Amino acid sequence: MMAKKARTVEEQLTQAQRTLISRARNVGTSAMAVPLSDGACCYLCAAIIHDLGLLEEFPEVPKEIPSFFDTFPVTKLDLPGLDFDSLVGKLFSVVRDSDTYFACLAQLHKSRLKFEQILRRQSFATFDQVGPRCLLQYGNVNPRALAAMLVWRKWLYDLDNRAAQETGYLFEPILANAVGGVPASAARSPVKRRADRGKGRQVDCIKGKRAYEFKMRVTIAASGQGRWAEELAFPPDCRESGYKPVLVCFDPTPNPKLEELVRAFKSAGGETFVGDAAWNHLEEQAGEVMSQFVERYVRKPVAAVMNALPENLGHFSVTQDEHGNVVFDIGGERLTIDRLPGDWGETDEEMPEDVDD
Repeated sequence: MMAKKARTVEEQLTQAQRTLISRARNVGTSAMAVPLSDGACCYLCAAIIHDLGLLEEFPEVPKEIPSFFDTFPVTKLDLPGLDFDSLVGKLFSVVRDSDTYFACLAQLHKSRLKFEQILRRQSFATFDQVGPRCLLQYGNVNPRALAAMLVWRKWLYDLDNRAAQETGYLFEPILANAVGGVPASAARSPVKRRADRGKGRQVDCIKGKRAYEFKMRVTIAASGQGRWAEELAFPPDCRESGYKPVLVCFDPTPNPKLEELVRAFKSAGGETFVGDAAWNHLEEQAGEVMSQFVERYVRKPVAAVMNALPENLGHFSVTQDEHGNVVFDIGGERLTIDRLPGDWGETDEEMPEDVDD
């Protein structure tokens, strides 16, 4: 497993690794973000040790720990009683790329913790916000039912927007780190716009001389002609800047927009990976350790849900109990959200333009 010679705890962490840990634990300024405690960080280290089959080298780690995806609420993923500094130092010294694995797993864990808080705190709309919409359906049901439906509908819409937003913040940095590259903001990007050489283009991942565009899917309907023109301009912008454009699209569903985008990348001398080829390319680039992260924490969960989508969606209900908690019933399976009191308002964070992709 690419072992390295053990050192003392003080020597094990490089400055770069200390910075990585600090960034992994940083939650920013969001009111709904949850900081990672030492116990949570110890759990993440223990999960990595289990994932990579390293229990014999870490006798201090319990042989049984909670499942990362099957534990609810997510705040229960905590492992007290271990020294995080000692554990993470030893882990990083034993396995190459375990620091990147930790950073990606921590980012995923923070996102799940935050969305759990969003579920508990996302405000219900006031009738002033949704009231005029009743005119579209007034008389279809009694006013009491219509008023409740409008509020529920807005709340679910807000939750879906927040989920899209958090996924946008999570997905691209994780994939960039997994393949050993880095995201590039427009201000720092080496890929320049042909129309304006002074301005850079945001790139999902730069690795060597490759400029990656990651997409979960390419929709048939573009959000606007200007936006679609930007998509098509990316490959030639990369070529002119000395980079090979690489399209990685995980949804293989054929449609004219995807075909057009693939042609644009190939015309610019780029590469395209769609569907299984996208996942396979990602794992090849990730290497021995990080390919396990991609498979376990990204590919398998996404595939499991996509493959489980029924033709008939069946029964769905959402109710509020006497304590104010929200109860989802999906085909007989119940999910209860323990709501917290207070008006948390709307997010002030900017949503990525291509969040639905």
